Amino acid sequence: MKTCDLVIIGGGPAGLAAALGARKQGIKDILIVERDKELGGILNQCIHNGFGLHTFKEELTGPEYAGRYIEQVKDAGIPYVIDSMVLSIQSMSQYKSSLQADQCEYNKEKYSEADQDKYSKKKYTDKIITMVSRTEGIIQIQAKAVILAMGCRERPRGALNIPGYRPAGIYSAGTAQRLVNMEGYLPGREVVILGSGDIGLIMARRMTLEGAHVKVVAELMPYSGGLKRNIVQCLNDYGIPLKLSHTVVEIHGKERVTGITLAQVDDHRKPIPGTEEYYSCDTLLLSVGLIPENELTRGLGADVSRVTSGPEVNDHLETSVPGVFACGNVLHVHDLVDYVSEEAAMAGQAAAEYVKELAEREKYAGKTDTETSALGDGEEVPMSEGHQSLVRLSAENGVRYTVPQYLDPKHMKDQIIVRFRVDNVYKNRSISVYYDGVRIQTRKKRVMAPGEMEQVILTKESLEKYPDLKEITICTEVDE
Repeated sequence: MKTCDLVIIGGGPAGLAAALGARKQGIKDILIVERDKELGGILNQCIHNGFGLHTFKEELTGPEYAGRYIEQVKDAGIPYVIDSMVLSIQSMSQYKSSLQADQCEYNKEKYSEADQDKYSKKKYTDKIITMVSRTEGIIQIQAKAVILAMGCRERPRGALNIPGYRPAGIYSAGTAQRLVNMEGYLPGREVVILGSGDIGLIMARRMTLEGAHVKVVAELMPYSGGLKRNIVQCLNDYGIPLKLSHTVVEIHGKERVTGITLAQVDDHRKPIPGTEEYYSCDTLLLSVGLIPENELTRGLGADVSRVTSGPEVNDHLETSVPGVFACGNVLHVHDLVDYVSEEAAMAGQAAAEYVKELAEREKYAGKTDTETSALGDGEEVPMSEGHQSLVRLSAENGVRYTVPQYLDPKHMKDQIIVRFRVDNVYKNRSISVYYDGVRIQTRKKRVMAPGEMEQVILTKESLEKYPDLKEITICTEVDE
């Protein structure tokens, strides 16, 4: 079995930035695992500009932005593998159990008693990554720390329950983007887009520039899910109508899409009879949300937020499983890739600190069986006491969620950035922070919208004034 200090799953902007962050902290034994045929992730198909204004102080296209990080990773000599899919992540105790099951149920000759004893004494903090490579087949890696950077996927038509057949011509907006930008294929000529997420807005412009006629962009919610700048640059500038509080209630056509029926919805998001409109089209693009790729996370047993569908993390971006960190869109869907890179660099630094701390603890853990017997058989050696001992961040009154969800005042940096999204469009409200019911800061905002992330900064100095702090609440408030 191969060994590695740090394995990063995902070679997109998050994985690349995390690797560089760890390397800057002195960790040399790093491996990036990417399932695609090249590094860069989703940015490879995002040929529009608007990237890098925060990170590089200039406007770049997606491939240019990714290229900057790929070049830095190669210059730093950080190893990576492509065409490789991670199948599972296991804690050492899980792996030990699977070995025993394999020996008992499948192949009694495969593992000797000596092998079993060897694995039982391996470091319980380590993780076992099982992956399949196009060139090497099944590979297992024993890693001291893991960073989850798998990104997210688009919500498909099957999740929408739209009546009708399953004709050709229905694509997710991201799939259409890849077809147009990377494959040189135009999916259709008469287009309707359902959903006003950023990819849908960008594809409205892209399809128009390629000669297609985008008839309408429909959005179920009474507000757009994308950035304001994309509404202006991708819709308004091209005269493409945006219909809020509308959805597709029927898809017409059996072999190929021939049209769709659009209807207005009420406050409960149910179609209003008599508001139906028919649009002829040969293509329907869906931009109806992104889902973080967390099947591996759930398999590992990490706590996953019901709101973000990403793992719950502390201020070091560590999940509830010690030594496993998360960053980028696998954690929560970001609005800007610059924030992804910033967050990922922090995750890389935190993972590096974890590996260094683990090395120090191994000096004790590696002494004798008697000295380490207090750890118990199959028990993990945590770098922290778990999320249970931390301060909980609570989202209330207009705030959907926060990242991180937990905070460790004793080990936090001088300040941390807490990012969140609101659940509606709000005007002339304040963002307030409460420590156990005591308001410690407030800031008025003229406009807040779900499509754009908000943030507050918490300082270690402010938390030290509340030594018995149990909960931090972030909310919106109407000014009195």
